[in-house]
Amino acid sequence: MTVVVAAGAPASAAQPGPAFAGRPPVLAEPQVPEADVPAVEPDGRKGSPRPSARPSAQPSPAAPSTTVGIRLLDAPVERRDDTRAHKYIVDHVRPGTTIKRRIMVQNSSEIRRTVALYSAAADVTNKGFVLAPDRTENELSSWIDVEPAQEVLAPDEEVEALVTIAVPRRAEAGERYAVIWAEVAGVDGQNVRNVGRAGIRVYLSVGPGGEPPSGFEIGPLTGEREKDGTPVLTAQVRNTGRRALDLAGELRLAEGPGGLSAGPVKVEAGTLALDGSTTVRVALDRRLPDGPWAAKLDLASGWTKRSATGRVSFGPVPVAATSAVDRSGQVLTGGLTTSGLVLLLFAVYAYRRRARIRQPVEAA
Repeated sequence: MTVVVAAGAPASAAQPGPAFAGRPPVLAEPQVPEADVPAVEPDGRKGSPRPSARPSAQPSPAAPSTTVGIRLLDAPVERRDDTRAHKYIVDHVRPGTTIKRRIMVQNSSEIRRTVALYSAAADVTNKGFVLAPDRTENELSSWIDVEPAQEVLAPDEEVEALVTIAVPRRAEAGERYAVIWAEVAGVDGQNVRNVGRAGIRVYLSVGPGGEPPSGFEIGPLTGEREKDGTPVLTAQVRNTGRRALDLAGELRLAEGPGGLSAGPVKVEAGTLALDGSTTVRVALDRRLPDGPWAAKLDLASGWTKRSATGRVSFGPVPVAATSAVDRSGQVLTGGLTTSGLVLLLFAVYAYRRRARIRQPVEAA
């Protein structure tokens, strides 16, 4: 049986809730707004969408908003220091185990709305955490039940719901992914249907024994400067563990020219699949001197943390290319002016010379 503890406060439309009081400081997790626009309207029954008109990508400004908030309230007590477990359902269980998590849902619209609650498929690929469209199911989402399935809420009203994940006894070992969705729908003055939803990710590992290890490695730190002069620090990161990762962290620069230092600068690398790799790119201020700098990159996924250090330089600021302006007219005008001035001086010289010759002749 998994023991859970309170994981946060009331639901919020965009912000993850506060962490435990007294919990040691950890690196910031990436901000991931779980937003999507499905093309069907739920009827309140799991897996039973009914077709409808395609939702509007740009709701009418005069129409009431279709926004909803969702927040995880529970986390396993053994994951007290795992920041991911305070935002997402992250756990490892044996086949045949049933776990429960409480969530808080809030109607963030200006009017009374019906909020539908359900689970849908997701996956982790080289593109990150990928959300399946609409109510698409996978193996994990078929194990999940959300009660109530829908609730009518007044503006800013909240309701607590229960998520139950029942893992079959014959489930194969491995990590699976899904999303718990809260969805609202409305029609604006142009009879165009608008849909908004927010979700909580589910990372569930199934198998005997303890949880599979999580780990990653950070390659050498390198610096470069883009054509517009922006200095960029890059590092290759590879997932060496057996669970997907949500990487975030900080970059610090020290021992720069004249003893300068910079940072911390927030870093987000997104979700990294099993055996996956990605290039972390941190763009810095264009005014940053070339270096060399002593760089330190700290990354974390929950309680799995790694650091990398190195000396980096970003190279000189490129000289802006001179604009190719047609100056032939200016050159021609300048040449004519110079020629005219020379001719004028020559005429003055010739006139004065003839005047000197005439004066003695007239006198004789």
